[in-house]
Amino acid sequence: MAEGRGPVRYGPPPPQPGLPVLPELTAVLAAAAWRSAPEPAGGGVPVRAAAARHWGRRGLPTDPDHVAAGPGAPALLLALLGAYGGDVMLPRPCPAWWTPQVRLLGRRAYHVPTPAECGGVPDPYALLETVRRVRAEGGDPRVLLLSVADDPTATVPPPELLREACEAAESAGLFVVSDETWRDTVHRPAHGRPGSHDRLVVLSPAEMLPDDTAVLLDLSGALLPAGWPAAVIRFPGTPHGTWLRARTLDVLTATGGFVAGPVAGAAAHALDEPAAVAGRTAAAAALHGAVARAAHRELLAAGALTRPPQAGRHLYADLTPLRSGLARQGVGDAMELEDWLAGRLGAPTPGGQRFADEPVAPRVRLSTGPLLGATPEEQLAALTAADPLALPHVRDSLARLRSVLAGLSD
Repeated sequence: MAEGRGPVRYGPPPPQPGLPVLPELTAVLAAAAWRSAPEPAGGGVPVRAAAARHWGRRGLPTDPDHVAAGPGAPALLLALLGAYGGDVMLPRPCPAWWTPQVRLLGRRAYHVPTPAECGGVPDPYALLETVRRVRAEGGDPRVLLLSVADDPTATVPPPELLREACEAAESAGLFVVSDETWRDTVHRPAHGRPGSHDRLVVLSPAEMLPDDTAVLLDLSGALLPAGWPAAVIRFPGTPHGTWLRARTLDVLTATGGFVAGPVAGAAAHALDEPAAVAGRTAAAAALHGAVARAAHRELLAAGALTRPPQAGRHLYADLTPLRSGLARQGVGDAMELEDWLAGRLGAPTPGGQRFADEPVAPRVRLSTGPLLGATPEEQLAALTAADPLALPHVRDSLARLRSVLAGLSD
């Protein structure tokens, strides 16, 4: 990896929404601009109560006193892991920012392969075997990080696989941290058109292991723009959960992990999901789903391998079948693929090495946000179009992807 590239060495930028900020949220933020003081450590009552209501609507009754807010998911996860202690088990691949959080604390991160059906959760049998081996070698695994709507693979674990992973974690004595940032971005079709994703069921490990699961939600994903950092975490309603929350707040206080006052107001508003926010969330998920499915078709037509995208704003593609074409371009691994594709597509295309995948495998995450348009006007046109794939700028973006991939064919 090239030196001197600053934050890039720690991970790529997160998937961008490709859409302008919802005007209603801008108005809420502006109305709170007079708030010069940050929130208290863990967030004030309004944002914690809104988070409790948000989870309650998803079948997870929550007391605001069991919630903490922080300036983004990385800050909250760092505080939680610092409070809990021990080494961490993660799926492979996993979100690019997870592993650095573990290593910054001086802990060891152990990556476990995911099942063939999906990403986000480790294969249960591989998890148990890895934990056994690590402990035999003197390691101290205590935490399992997983995701119910995965970045980078854009997949949702089937309920039975999630349950098996949770049972394996319980058997191994692991505390589960469930990143549910993209839970509400399942690609259900717009305008009531039926589709297979209508049958997707998104469950939380907190429903299966309520006493041993913390739920993490980064609002700078589906609800707020990336420039408004805010996240919330739900702790178990147990004495141990109360202790863990208190220790997490200690770390947030020591590191200055406070949510800005105006951002907290916007976060509370978004968490309550008024009609405008809920409508934008649903419309954006449908739009990203339509574009992701189109990009998925282009990848398959070119001979690449990729799971069908089910949620989020990206795809994870394996270009191993195109190795000979990549070799002609001087591309031999994921790092070279990252630079080569980004230069031709004009958008970040982080390679699999960012996600703890094998660096030698030519895998890459492609985001759908850049395919929606280069200006707010184009993006809003895509959001409101009956068929966004018919818009010239979306067609051109997909055609550019098709052309780049075609150049790799034998």
